[in-house]
Amino acid sequence: MLMVRAPIVAGQFYDIDPDRLRQQIKSCLDKSGKTGRSRKKFKAAVVPHAGYMYSGWVAAYFYSMLDRQSPKNYIILGPNHSLAGSDYAIMKRGLWKTPLGGVTIHEKMADTLLKKCELIEHDVIPHQYEHSIEVQLPFLQYKLGNDFKFVPIAIKSEVADNTLLEGCRILGKAIAGVMSSTKEDWLIMASSDFSHYIPKKLAEDVDNYAIKSIVSLNEKRFIEHVVEKNASICGIGAIATSIVAAKELGVKRGKLLKYATSADVSGDTSAVVGYASVLM
Repeated sequence: MLMVRAPIVAGQFYDIDPDRLRQQIKSCLDKSGKTGRSRKKFKAAVVPHAGYMYSGWVAAYFYSMLDRQSPKNYIILGPNHSLAGSDYAIMKRGLWKTPLGGVTIHEKMADTLLKKCELIEHDVIPHQYEHSIEVQLPFLQYKLGNDFKFVPIAIKSEVADNTLLEGCRILGKAIAGVMSSTKEDWLIMASSDFSHYIPKKLAEDVDNYAIKSIVSLNEKRFIEHVVEKNASICGIGAIATSIVAAKELGVKRGKLLKYATSADVSGDTSAVVGYASVLM
């Protein structure tokens, strides 16, 4: 029996009505002011995952670069906010539904990653109520249709230490190795928001420092920065893993596409959340 995962934040983080959702995504893309596909090849990206009203237009800086000729396969790494289940949890088969239809997990890639990386476990529990990967799918559906496939991996990374760093290095190298051995085109997405609920100026300072380490593809410095600044970045593991995989795939440097905070929408600068789209 095919496992079907129903959307859990439709009607909260994004519109539940298909027509209104398409318009909501279009508005995000229009607000970003970015149109057209990137002429440069990229292997990975960091993309925010808050409600579309707040972070959708920042995510659109990345999604504007996709079109029907873009890769049809995505490894989407996200945090495990609930901290339930395995540390590195993959869902290896099934269909994820959104108001725009269903998206199928790439079973062959998921099975291959399970065999190649001893850290990964097949565990649906962390994915049941996790929004960070779900919110990326409607954007992908809007840009690509429903004929793409993906592999969801949730990483438990509440403690930024050497254990997490080494785990991300192992996983990142495994992902890059499998991507290099297939004829299919793949992209890696790290779903993460940045600073949470601190004053705007402080968030900008902390996040700018973190983004510099991402752009320079330095996963060790990124983890160290999180510790030094007590940075409340939720997708630490997802970002570090993507940096490692991108380097293994030959990427030399990243590029910040857009950084903003919730204050750009709400006007409240006292306690903001930071968002960034970064290309690798």
